[in-house]
Amino acid sequence: MSENFDKIAITSRIRLARNVAGFNFFTKLRDEKDAKFIVDAVSAALSKFGDFDIVKLKNLSINECNSLLERHLISKELIENKDISAVALSDDEHLIVMMNEEDHIREQCLCGGFNLYRPYREIKRFDDLLLSEVDVAYSDEYGFITSSPANLGTAMRASVMLFLPALERNGDIELIKKEARGLGHTLRGLYGEGTATYGSFYQISNQNSLGMSEEEIIDNVSDYVFQICQMELSAREDILSSNHDELIDEIFRAYGVLKECLILGEREMIELLSLVKFGEALGFLKISDQKSFDKLSVEGCSANLKEIENFSIEKKEERVRSEYINKKIGELVKKA
Repeated sequence: MSENFDKIAITSRIRLARNVAGFNFFTKLRDEKDAKFIVDAVSAALSKFGDFDIVKLKNLSINECNSLLERHLISKELIENKDISAVALSDDEHLIVMMNEEDHIREQCLCGGFNLYRPYREIKRFDDLLLSEVDVAYSDEYGFITSSPANLGTAMRASVMLFLPALERNGDIELIKKEARGLGHTLRGLYGEGTATYGSFYQISNQNSLGMSEEEIIDNVSDYVFQICQMELSAREDILSSNHDELIDEIFRAYGVLKECLILGEREMIELLSLVKFGEALGFLKISDQKSFDKLSVEGCSANLKEIENFSIEKKEERVRSEYINKKIGELVKKA
């Protein structure tokens, strides 16, 4: 694998869907006793696996829930089921278990970079423990029984978050979307299915899981991600050779705005941070701490910004965001 792929493939994630046998799906799971049974059963299994912070969403404010959503730790569906749902987070938040979402149990493991087998090995260890502790709905013909037919079979979703500014600029993204569908994959926006694309970030994942083993799904997604990464590298070289001065100017303008602006909207922040990230990948800018820089696109989002800065309603959010990002950019980014 090219050492440059770490500037394209940002994170790798494995998600498994499970349902407790004998219980209705979430749309009809309205009895609090049933919901509590599921949360208690999963929590008992988690206690045997490691240390987790288990939180019932009804005990959180809407802003706290939204801050978890912005950090890609929970889903919109979990928030919609706030009265009966819960989430378990490992200490470093890379292993997450959602309870009473679309399915009773959604296990997911997230790791940095491009290697789907790393999160797979860890989530598999927990899933084996869960299956030994909880009676899960399973069919010899259809595999794991899930709320969506697309998740039958292994009920596994393997996904990689990709940063594709060059392919976006040269217009190849739509071609990739069509090609992905033909290969049994799907290309989604920053927050998954049905969400808009911000900052040139895309999620590539398998569409279905019936009729394939877990290893086959991982290998198929990995092979296609490898191809996309190669295409992005080639597109970056083409853009540099044909539009060098204009691209540098655009990147430096984004850097300047983030460092000096007085008012900054959320979407504008994400787009400008994306340009700075692109500038670093191309060698025009230097980021001293990549992990801290990548966190800015989450820390500057509405809910997380309110949690971090705890500003009053009288103070304009766009002004608070600009002050926070001005300071961080000054600390983390320099011209190369």
